[in-house]
Amino acid sequence: MIGEIVRICVALVAAGYMGSQVRKPSRWLGRPFAHLMNGSHGPLTDWGLSQIPLTGQFTSLDVGCGGGRTVNKLAQMSGGEVYGVDYAKGSVAASRATNKELIAAGRVHIELGSVSELPFAADRFDLVTAIETQYYWPNLDEDMRKILQVLKPGGKLLVIAENYKGGRHDWLEGPLMRLLGSSRLSASDQRELFARAGYSDVQIIEEKKKGWICAFGTKPSP
Repeated sequence: MIGEIVRICVALVAAGYMGSQVRKPSRWLGRPFAHLMNGSHGPLTDWGLSQIPLTGQFTSLDVGCGGGRTVNKLAQMSGGEVYGVDYAKGSVAASRATNKELIAAGRVHIELGSVSELPFAADRFDLVTAIETQYYWPNLDEDMRKILQVLKPGGKLLVIAENYKGGRHDWLEGPLMRLLGSSRLSASDQRELFARAGYSDVQIIEEKKKGWICAFGTKPSP
């Protein structure tokens, strides 16, 4: 009986630790989690990026850049500079390792920072992406406005997620995300969030067979 209780306690501690590393990878132990997410989020990211026209040279920012795969992808798609920002030291280290050659060439810049305090000037970016990270933002409305501020007029914010309220896997992933203290938004919730924050031309696209969603909106011109 005592042994069973100990095993349950160990399992709970391990699950809690893994959850914390997914949410905020630490400087050393969290780096493998950030690299793991590069592979697991790849197909989702490619699908989401394919939903908006990305041509010519553009300056972009990936918020919550994780292991740096999206930053690398954006650099391949445009001749413009690409920035990544993450509040986890483990993610910053992993992202810099993934993009070390592009960083050396001056094409990519990875910085430690949060969505609530973006270290960039206003009207800086043509595109901001947020892949599997919006769940953890501390203040959704205010953080959406922070991103709006750093977008150029006509620039776009693209939010991509592999689970959402009302999605195919919500019955399984919903309880887990709630345990991690994550927000749960439906397609209509996303549309309303973008509109409240001041974005125009908001579009929501669902890949219902896979349970994926992407939402994007544009910063209005003055």
